[in-house]
Amino acid sequence: MRSNNYYFRTATMASMRRRKPIDSGLRRELTASIRFNSRELSAINQYCKQFRVTNKAKFMRETIITEVLRKFDENYPTLWDDAQLKLF
Repeated sequence: MRSNNYYFRTATMASMRRRKPIDSGLRRELTASIRFNSRELSAINQYCKQFRVTNKAKFMRETIITEVLRKFDENYPTLWDDAQLKLF
């Protein structure tokens, strides 16, 4: 049988692990809130349960940022309009 000292030692060892310092520009300090209706929230909960999403905040953050970056890629500025590029 293990002594109480064993459990104390493992708990303190876990808390002593060093974490990488987060760059101050990447630290998440700002908040935004989203409101869903019951059907939307039900769909999100079903998706998270089906695909075993454990961190909903991370999932939503990554999903939103992915869509924003995709839109930026689609709508990048060009020197000429599409109509000017079609010469023939």
